[in-house]
Parts: sequence; C-alpha cells; structure tokens
Amino acid sequence: MTDHYETLGVSHDASQDEIKKAYRRLARRLHPDVNPDPAAAEQFKQVTLAYEVLSDETKRAQYDRGDTGDGAFGFGDIFDAFFGGGQGRSRREPKPRAQRGDDALVRLQVTLRDVVFGATKTVELDTAKRCETCDGSGAAPGSHPETCEYCHGQGYVQQTVRSLLGNVLTETACPICKGYGTTIPQPCPDCAGQGRVRTRESLDVPVPAGIDNGVRLHLAGRGEVGPGGGPRGDLYLEVNVQSDETFTRDGDALLATLDVSMTDAILGVETEIETFDGPLPIEVRPGTQSGDVITLRGHGVTRLHRDARGDLRVTVRVQTPTRLTAEQRRLVKRLADSRGDEAPRLANAGRTGFQRFRDRFMGRG
Repeated sequence: MTDHYETLGVSHDASQDEIKKAYRRLARRLHPDVNPDPAAAEQFKQVTLAYEVLSDETKRAQYDRGDTGDGAFGFGDIFDAFFGGGQGRSRREPKPRAQRGDDALVRLQVTLRDVVFGATKTVELDTAKRCETCDGSGAAPGSHPETCEYCHGQGYVQQTVRSLLGNVLTETACPICKGYGTTIPQPCPDCAGQGRVRTRESLDVPVPAGIDNGVRLHLAGRGEVGPGGGPRGDLYLEVNVQSDETFTRDGDALLATLDVSMTDAILGVETEIETFDGPLPIEVRPGTQSGDVITLRGHGVTRLHRDARGDLRVTVRVQTPTRLTAEQRRLVKRLADSRGDEAPRLANAGRTGFQRFRDRFMGRG
C-alpha cells in the first residue's frame, strides 16, 4: 500500500499546515493544467488522494489505524480550493464564433520576360468572403445568436466519472452549442449559419523584377475569411517561371546561343538578334570560334529591388556544313591547301610554350 505521508513528503507527525503546504507545492508542479506529462497526471492523482485522506482528521485517524476508508473526491475541487476560481474552480471562456480564416497557397505562373522587367499578374482565387446578408453573424436577418440553454452560455458542461480513485469531475464541450456558449435558432439562409460564403475573386498581384523561381510572395490578410465572419488568413503565391524558347537565366544574366555559319565565323559579320529589349546589333568578329561568348552589357535580368541589370551573354555555335557541292568542296580544299593546314592533332600536343603563344598570336588555332 502506498504511504500517503511519503507521497506528500512529510513526516507521520506533520501538522495540518505542513500537509497543506506540501500538497500546494506538489500540486503546482503536477496539476494537468500546468504539466501535460501523463506520468505527472498519475502522480497528481496519488498526491491528491494522499491529501484528501490526511487533511481530514477523521480519515487520517482511520488511515493511521490501517482503515483506508472510502469516498468520492474531485481532483479539480481540491486543487481549486488552494488556487482560486469561482467556488474554488477557474472557468474557461466559451470559444468565439468568429475565428481566423485559413491561409491559402496558389501557384503563380510568370514568364521570363516578367522576371526581367517585373509585371502585374491577375490571379483568380476560389476563396471565402464574409456573408453580406448576416454580416458574418450567421443568424438570419432580424434574429441573433442566443445563449445556450443547456450550458447557460458557459460553452462546456461538467460530468462526474467514476474511477478506481473515486468520482472525478470533468469538463467537456457542450454537445448543443459545441463550445460556443450560444446557438443560432434561425441560421442565415445564404451562409447556413457559417458567417461566410464561397466565392471567386480576381486579384492583381505585383511581381517584382528579378524574383526567383520557387519564391513565395506573402500577402497578409488576403486569404479566406474565417468561420463566423472572422478575419482573413494570409495568401501565399509561389512563383513558377515558365521556360523560354530562346533565353535561360543564370543569376542576373541571360544566356542565349547564336548559330553562325563557318564562313561568317571566318570572315566576321554584323547582324541583329531579337531580345527582350527589342532588336540589338551584335558583332561576330573574324576568326570567332565555336564556344566564344559575346557579352551585351545591361541587357540581362533586373536585380531584385534595384534598377541595375545583369548582362546578356551570347555563346557562338559555329555550324559546320555537312553537304557540299563539288564546286564548294573544291573551293574549301583550295583554302585548306593555301593555308597549309596541319593534320588533326590533340590541342597543344608536342608544342612548346613559345610555339603555342606564337600560333595564338598568328591566329593558327
């Protein structure tokens, strides 16, 4: 059998004041309202049982004689006798009908051009708004929510549950008003007492220049209206940048590839390319190699929250012809013979540093 004196941590000749102080100290630490640990809850039951016996002179005398006695007790009643509350018990408030609405997440499709310059996009949202008929109250026009007669507006009801330790007083949400403390006898015909209705809204969203793919834009208070006409939640827009046929992004730079014929790469050429800024001139210098990069300053992506822009980097890809006429082959062969082109070899194989420098300076590959 558990020793009640040991449970409270007092001696067998402890005074009532010592027993009371010991219980107060333990109850403050173990009560389920302050300690959610299941083990603490079990200890609290043992502590409360010990105090219920030892605080009563008659029961204590019976216990000291070996007679444990029997009786019903409520853990909350003993605890509240020490720590306040109406009739020794602290009452919780009914939950409000107006509650904050849910947050919403929507994917926002944008183009690479939108990212370069920034844009305003229109988003269609399936959401909830405050019911205009009842102004969020949930009650039909001319009526109003009424105090629940079952729980008398408390939002909860008490019931006694028998356990191995006796009768325990518990509280649960009122089955009639569901914890609100009020009922709606005449619900609003438009929202069925919810205080909100489903709707479809159009929203113009500013997309800042330079934003990255996957970034979420946060719009506070643009989510769904809550139950009972409660405040709106927040709206999150996840940016999804669509791929572009011509350009790709590398940080603040735009990348593109320019196909150039073999003869234009040899002789050089000036041409125009179509960009997000319109047609721009570009120069392919004589002797340009496949893989060379031509940089157009300030024609890339706008840096986020800044006016400056990155660069447009154009990689040259020399197109080698695969079909030649007999005359074309004769002309190319004459060019090769006149240049004295060497047989194919690995780059830099068998050449000294001076030879490599000379060949580069002379334009020999």
